[in-house]
Amino acid sequence: MRFLTLRYFNEVAKLGSIRKAADRLHVAPSAVSRQIAQLEHELDAVLFERSKVGVQLTPAGEVLARQSNRIFRNLDRARNEIDDLRGLRRGEVSLFVIEGLVSGLLPDLLANFHHRYPAVTFRIQTGSTDRIIEALLEDEADIGITFNATPRPEIEVIAEHVEPIACLVAPTHEFASRASLTLDDICTQTIALPEHSFGLRQVFERAIAKRQRTPQVLVTTNSLELTKRMAATGQVIAFMPALTVITELHSDALRAIPIADPAFAAARSSISIHRDRPLPHAPQEFLKALADAIRGLSRKRKPG
Repeated sequence: MRFLTLRYFNEVAKLGSIRKAADRLHVAPSAVSRQIAQLEHELDAVLFERSKVGVQLTPAGEVLARQSNRIFRNLDRARNEIDDLRGLRRGEVSLFVIEGLVSGLLPDLLANFHHRYPAVTFRIQTGSTDRIIEALLEDEADIGITFNATPRPEIEVIAEHVEPIACLVAPTHEFASRASLTLDDICTQTIALPEHSFGLRQVFERAIAKRQRTPQVLVTTNSLELTKRMAATGQVIAFMPALTVITELHSDALRAIPIADPAFAAARSSISIHRDRPLPHAPQEFLKALADAIRGLSRKRKPG
């Protein structure tokens, strides 16, 4: 199995398209197709299901994609470590993060880090808490920012920020002037929630199940941004820590109403890494900056 063949396969697997992979690799699509066909012949296995809209990994293809990703990630680490030996500041940081969770924090942090290390690049993806943990376990991510993740022995939490989950409503909503809300109040309204793989949804469902309530869930989505936008229409309510909607609160597009239930009081955002996987220099430096920023948020919440 040649390195070039594996690289072509890896790009097709990531992009789901032979043509897109060829564009990124600066070769003809026919050259990519030949390499894939050669690899399938060598392994005696079909790696992709072809369709008019692109290609999709078969079970055999998923096995090879998972292992080839690790190969290329290790090569990137080796390159970064060699750069470190030369005294360079190059490298890439792979970050998986809950969408919207640190929207008021991450852009400034990235800008400041870029000013210090202009040659360091970032690969940032959003996803659910379950997806972020998977990315750390599968060596897709250097650093993960999760929300209310279940502890796992392989995952090390570097820093956490605790903040209650609030109910988000439009200024015109009947709850907008309320000092707090109960679960009974909440269950009288139509609700927009993230998918079940999100820590936020899991907190909500545990609280509802414990009190045997039946919510009116109108929208289930993998986009936290959409739940905010839906709440701003006044037709539904949504849920997030106030930290994630600072801009909307300042512009009076949303109100954040406390929820009088202990299940929503101790929600936590966590900065995590894989416990047994050393980080290259660039991710190490960014992890320090990110952890300091999260700890700073927690210090601001303490009285005095």
